[in-house]
Amino acid sequence: MPKNVKPVYYGDYLKLDKLLDAQQPHSKMYGPEAHDEMLFIIVHQVYELWFKQVLHELRAIHKEFSQEQLDDRALQLVAHRLRRILTIQDLMNDQVGVIETMTPQEFLEFRDYLVPASGFQSIQFKELEIILGLTRNTRIAFDQQSFYNRLNDEHRAYLEELEQHPNLFDRVDEWLSRMPFLQFEDFSFWEVYQAAVKRSLDHDEEIIRQNAADEKQLETELAGLQANRENFSALFDNESYKALQEDNRVRLSQKAMLSALFITQYREEPAFHLAHQVITSLAEMDEKLTIWRYKHAMMVQRMLGTKIGTGGSSGHDYLRRTTEQNRVFKDFFAMATYLLPKSALPQLPESVRKALGFYFRHES
Repeated sequence: MPKNVKPVYYGDYLKLDKLLDAQQPHSKMYGPEAHDEMLFIIVHQVYELWFKQVLHELRAIHKEFSQEQLDDRALQLVAHRLRRILTIQDLMNDQVGVIETMTPQEFLEFRDYLVPASGFQSIQFKELEIILGLTRNTRIAFDQQSFYNRLNDEHRAYLEELEQHPNLFDRVDEWLSRMPFLQFEDFSFWEVYQAAVKRSLDHDEEIIRQNAADEKQLETELAGLQANRENFSALFDNESYKALQEDNRVRLSQKAMLSALFITQYREEPAFHLAHQVITSLAEMDEKLTIWRYKHAMMVQRMLGTKIGTGGSSGHDYLRRTTEQNRVFKDFFAMATYLLPKSALPQLPESVRKALGFYFRHES
């Protein structure tokens, strides 16, 4: 027997009367309706629906990270929901191709009727950026100056209040910083990794000196190697690392960065499987959002050239700059700077390996 007392009708359940009546082209208020405005409206409404689902997932993920403990059951749920977000992002990125079936001239038939409406006013997208961890001082200059001045008072107050709470980046940083295995009994990842880095770089220097064709090549390659030494040195030195943070070259705390490195370098250890999935998914989410911004920027250039956007920005140039600047988890990409080949990694002590593994005793 069905669990519901009252039968459900498909159209009523999905509120299709409201949903399918929500497309009202603005151009018909001024004359004949521009045919492609319907496509423009539907594409953006679908984006907003996907934003709603992504926010639904992100709020749940944020809640899990806000707990004092994040056990494997919760981490499995987080990894699952992140994969769902990544799948939705693929759809969002592909959807750009749908709106690109509209030609620039077809867009210009109704574009001027939309002023000053703009993607700036997508409250859900702004909320998505805020909950991920994009702060005002990490945005491009135009965003810092005009992030709120195109919003009504209600929306502005809502987003300003949201900015006062810890975001997902903050919670992920706290989670990584709590990882217990950086220092375990007599084992210190900090120390053994630093020693492994020195051995690896010294080996690289030996190869460079043995194989340089001439003094100029030797000088160039040694300079590159010295830059690598300085990068690693900053990773292990508190004051140097703080300088990197102040210069906005890294955002993760030093302990969180080392934990992420430990997890990534030894991802085959059973205790790190889920954590590595989460780190990888967060990086991939940032990457797919960057791809979406880039595709949007290319689409705007195709439609408008160098015209000013309806929201007053420099159009394509503004969107292109947000592609690189407005990122949250780029430290997980930058970690490649500090990775060593597997052959150069120190072996973990047996006590650490046992703590990180799952062992089942054979019963005779």
